[in-house]
Amino acid sequence: VQLQASGGGLVQAGGSLRLSCAASGLSRYAFSRYSMGWFRQAPGKDREFVGTISRSGNSTPLSDSVKGRFTISRDNAKNTVYLQMNSLKPEDTAVYYCAGKFTILTHTPTRVDEFDYWGQGTEVTVSS
Repeated sequence: VQLQASGGGLVQAGGSLRLSCAASGLSRYAFSRYSMGWFRQAPGKDREFVGTISRSGNSTPLSDSVKGRFTISRDNAKNTVYLQMNSLKPEDTAVYYCAGKFTILTHTPTRVDEFDYWGQGTEVTVSS
């Protein structure tokens, strides 16, 4: 399983970006059995949870720091998950990583150590 994150860049505060994470090495059916998460890591800080989307897309827990500004969605037909980021702030500056976990039960993972596969990260810089 390979995850490829893209869509990062430089944006002014208040702007928007949409990140994408494409999964390869999986059939569409298999991808639909994966919970997908987004995490971020700022320089000198630990990797932190941003949000997760359940297999069905019905559950999308988000961290308090991004609630109301970020949304997660997925297109299982394209093996792709998205992170729409609006009203960006300088403190959102980080490398953003997508992650995947094969999920059998209804649990929606939110911790770094719960995920099995990671993308390479895409950098987001928000200028003030």
